[in-house]
Amino acid sequence: MSITVEAISFDCTNAAEIAGFWAAALNRQVDADGNEYFATVGKTEGASPVLMFLQVPEPRNGKNRVHLDLATADWAAEVDRLVSLGAKRLDEYDEYGIHWVTLADPEGNVFDLAEHR
Repeated sequence: MSITVEAISFDCTNAAEIAGFWAAALNRQVDADGNEYFATVGKTEGASPVLMFLQVPEPRNGKNRVHLDLATADWAAEVDRLVSLGAKRLDEYDEYGIHWVTLADPEGNVFDLAEHR
């Protein structure tokens, strides 16, 4: 028997809106059954893992302990594109042989985008 990662879940205030950000960021679609309470990205297309968004009553408090690490060859253009979608640029690093930027999605969830060199 083995375990697989089925979905990565995000608590949020509006599931459809934050799913829309992540769908655009990853060049995917929000799955058809999405609404303000529950939405997924990648389920219909068979992506793995699926991103799942769930409305919760409390706001995010403090730094998220788990985050997505993304990478691209066209780093500067993708950083600009993500910011244009609503991400906020937080900091930039060049450590351990990796160059990356830390961003926050529109609800403040932190994620990283590394540069393929």
